[in-house]
Amino acid sequence: MKSIQEDIKTGNFKQAYLLYGEEAYLKQQYKHNLLKALNPDGDTMNFGHYEGKGIDIKALIDLCETMPFFADRRVILLEDTGFFKNKCDELADYMKELPEYICMIFAETEVDKRSRMYKAVKNSGRIAEFTKQDEKTLMRWAAGILGKEGKKITQRDMELLLTKTGTDMGNLRMELEKLITYTGDRDVVTAEDIEEVCTTQTTNKIFDMVRAVTEKNQKRALDLYYDLLTLKEPPMRILFLLAKQFRQLLLTKKLSQEGASQNDIASRLGVPSFVVRNIAACARSYSVEELETAVADFVDAEEAVKTGRLGDVLSVELLIVKYSSAKQKDSH
Repeated sequence: MKSIQEDIKTGNFKQAYLLYGEEAYLKQQYKHNLLKALNPDGDTMNFGHYEGKGIDIKALIDLCETMPFFADRRVILLEDTGFFKNKCDELADYMKELPEYICMIFAETEVDKRSRMYKAVKNSGRIAEFTKQDEKTLMRWAAGILGKEGKKITQRDMELLLTKTGTDMGNLRMELEKLITYTGDRDVVTAEDIEEVCTTQTTNKIFDMVRAVTEKNQKRALDLYYDLLTLKEPPMRILFLLAKQFRQLLLTKKLSQEGASQNDIASRLGVPSFVVRNIAACARSYSVEELETAVADFVDAEEAVKTGRLGDVLSVELLIVKYSSAKQKDSH
């Protein structure tokens, strides 16, 4: 990424750039910055844009062979082409002899590093992978955005914000904009502000529901379930996420008993370490045996729905009732 920033700064551009990975917001930012630097006047005459699968390679090569009109370069943007997952030998061969006035930018979600196209771009240009950012980077980035607006936030409240928004930078950016507008002239963003204006992602709403279940707060757990249904969340997706959360509770419980650190558990689960703190707190409500039974119950419930023995809405409701019942803990 630094090398792309350097190219933009110096104006010494490569002939091909591949931007890929699951962090869509960062990828979009770099794509936008590259395009702005390569085509500052928004010249449509010497700019080509292709998107999606099924691009006519011959037409693309013909365009590359067409010299730019009253300009130094021709810029071609290609998005989600699938060229780096499926075979695209004709273009891979052509990349070796790209005219010097051509600059191609590929923006892809998935790539296969063994593909000929990947190797071709590597030889003639730059490749940048945009992965999900870790919590420290996200917190620094978010604090920087708030700081530019003269606003401060405590680490604890920043963690609360991330538990609501998740780790998607685009989503976090939107929620930060809402907070900046909502707090107006105040210079501190508080937990109350976050609770008031930030939208909780579905996955995190499910975690709130799990927490209510583990706290044996049956009314809140069911209220959250009905909220999710109102948001048109399919019961089977809720069941899937609920099962995933209980598997995380079980794994966290086992790893904690084995003496694993919070960071070790976080990397095993693929979640930020402050999330592990919440999961570990929820896991304390159950024994390992109870959690193993719960995980098995979720599998049975899915089977019951698939075979038509139980309705999907009811099956999830019964599980919430069972595991949020105060008697559940005492019966073992």
